[in-house]
Amino acid sequence: MIEVHRYTKDRKTEWDNFVRGAKNSTFLFLRGYMDYHSDRFRDCSLMFYDERNRLVGLLPANLAEDTLYSHRGLTYGGLVISHRQTTTVVREMFESMRSFLVEEGIVRVVYKALPWIYCEQPSDEPLYAMHVVCKDYKVVEREVSSVIDLNNPLKWRESRKSGLRNAAKNGIVVEFSSDFAAFWTILRNNLGQKYGVKPVHSLDEMLLLRERFPENILLASATKDGVMVGGIVVYVTPRVVHTQYISATPEGKRMGAIDAVVEMLLRSFPAQRYLDFGKSTEAHSEMLNADLLFQKEGFGARALCYDTYEWRNE
Repeated sequence: MIEVHRYTKDRKTEWDNFVRGAKNSTFLFLRGYMDYHSDRFRDCSLMFYDERNRLVGLLPANLAEDTLYSHRGLTYGGLVISHRQTTTVVREMFESMRSFLVEEGIVRVVYKALPWIYCEQPSDEPLYAMHVVCKDYKVVEREVSSVIDLNNPLKWRESRKSGLRNAAKNGIVVEFSSDFAAFWTILRNNLGQKYGVKPVHSLDEMLLLRERFPENILLASATKDGVMVGGIVVYVTPRVVHTQYISATPEGKRMGAIDAVVEMLLRSFPAQRYLDFGKSTEAHSEMLNADLLFQKEGFGARALCYDTYEWRNE
């Protein structure tokens, strides 16, 4: 029999220890990352215990009205499980979760699955459990990301190769940097002028997260004569390097700064298997940003789907 409990702050150490030992987790599920924006989301993360009171699963989640969401402050989510968990036990978790949510008056669930490239072992037990327990589920979003297999990379498109040659000709220097402030100025200017929006993270938030996770959050920069002209913020997980932000000045774009930074990233992480450029879809996956996708595919990246499911809990 699986018991379900809502996460409380006194369980932080237990939560974090489980995340570190799970087969389908990243540092984004640690409370130090999840809770930096706790003022924006009403946390309703769930913890699953077996009959011997052993923690066997976690669900990072937040609550809005009568809907439980795979935490909307995270890029991905889903049920986090240990290496030893079986399909049968995971199915019991879903059955217990459905009963628990009914008792709590939560009638709708929006569930983001963790893309398979982030899993250290095959981890589709939750998808099967959802299929047999939540029979009215449906796919409500299928967003497209672009990924490079670092063990088997494809050739770059000629336009990207040309950008790399241009960067070399212009003396662009690429390196890892701690000057997030300089990069955030470039990022804010680009997003504001092109889309009229701000970065999801403020500079202060990113510096806080960088302080908490210095080995996981890195800035790869491109400079010209000592002045930053572009860069990429990456989130490093055991199997994947994920580009969180990519931006360059007009001068940096002309000189191929981003091409040079990507080339550096491709040779900087021998322990990781994939480079994930992130999503190129908008409007809940209904619109494809073709220009953005063209740029990513020019580096040899190909499609990976980020799926979101929904079901009624009545």
